[in-house]
Amino acid sequence: MKRVLVVDDEENLRLVLRTFLKRQGYEVEVADNGASALLKVETFGPDVILTDVRMPQMGGLDLLATLKAKGNRATVIVMSAYGNVELALEAMKAGAYDYLQKPFKNEEVLLTLKKAEERESLRRENHALRQEVMKDNAFESMIAKGDAMKAIWRTITKVAEFKTTALITGESGVGKELVARALHQRSTRSSKAFVAVNCGAIPEALLESELFGHKRGAFTDAQADRIGLFEQADGGLLFLDEIGELPLTLQVKLLRVLQDGTIRRVGDNRDLTVDVRIVTATHRDLNAEVKAGRFREDLFYRINVLHLHVPPLRERREDVTLLIDYFIDRNNGRLGTRIRAITPEARKLLMEYAWPGNVRELENVIERAMVLAESDTLTATDLPDRVHLAQDPVRAQLASGELSIKKTARLIEEVLIRRALVQTKGNRTRAAALLEISHRALLYKIKDYAIDQGST
Repeated sequence: MKRVLVVDDEENLRLVLRTFLKRQGYEVEVADNGASALLKVETFGPDVILTDVRMPQMGGLDLLATLKAKGNRATVIVMSAYGNVELALEAMKAGAYDYLQKPFKNEEVLLTLKKAEERESLRRENHALRQEVMKDNAFESMIAKGDAMKAIWRTITKVAEFKTTALITGESGVGKELVARALHQRSTRSSKAFVAVNCGAIPEALLESELFGHKRGAFTDAQADRIGLFEQADGGLLFLDEIGELPLTLQVKLLRVLQDGTIRRVGDNRDLTVDVRIVTATHRDLNAEVKAGRFREDLFYRINVLHLHVPPLRERREDVTLLIDYFIDRNNGRLGTRIRAITPEARKLLMEYAWPGNVRELENVIERAMVLAESDTLTATDLPDRVHLAQDPVRAQLASGELSIKKTARLIEEVLIRRALVQTKGNRTRAAALLEISHRALLYKIKDYAIDQGST
């Protein structure tokens, strides 16, 4: 961190700092306001920017905001005269590293720069270590270190070259499309198209035309011939997400493609041959759908040659902390934010949350926290209420608007029993005494609430 840009409208201060810092071995450039500084940033590429808060044309806060929006990663240290300390603190909340109050001694500037260098060195070291960890726990666009996901990766590697159909199951947000993309990227088809469509997101009346295409005049709005997604994916892979939403009429047509490798555009009288690998995904229980008559049994067996189940995030807690760091690093580059760390308290909350929306929800929570953060460290206060409420089921129940005394009383009773068992290390006699109920009553309630003492 040897390049320093000094930004101040006082010429004398610019001259003094430039002379002093050059003697200390720094490369120094100067600017008299934020607008001039932005031009210097482009040509000089400073590691550190020392900027005054109040300046004509563009002050330090506006300069900081512009640098942040551009994704510039220079360390910013603000300088403020007496009376402008509140502005300096505001700048630190916006991402500045530190502030110096005028008048200051040259040694104070040097000490602040050295501290900034040490912190940046530590940040780069941590980043390098995280990158090493990511390298060991990354597969295509997926990040994980648990056995469950790595077993899926090994299967993908084995079967990627085959045209075999695959069914990917799992809850919404677990990353089923990433698994499909990995199957494509690891195959010899990777240079061809990967085409994805959500079968539940397109109206039934339009879905056939979307998948198979149509001939001009096939229906009122068919002004010209149009190729469908099967033709677009020719030679590559077609990913049919939420296959359980596919209407029965189209299930028959899909079965024909799988059997014969041919399609027919809407309004056409001839078949077209396509070479497409079909991978499907669903969060539904297709066995149950088959029994209910909503999904064809013959199609189910056709698409289920290879079954890959992606477990929910709550069942692979070991992946959460890795994903937190991954999303922070990725969003810093994508959003231009400067988040360098996350507090242990915030990390613990994220680790213990159940993640009903899985990886997608975690990604959104991290992005929201980074955008709202008032410093370069994510804290518990940056996380949404639902993450906090998950730690307190009673509070969550009340926040939900539940008015039933009976339901809320049962929840409170269960929470107290669990706490008593934890406090007494599973000693039910002592727990009953703490709860002021009989031992027999406690045994009944443990059974009633299905409390597994191994998990309390």
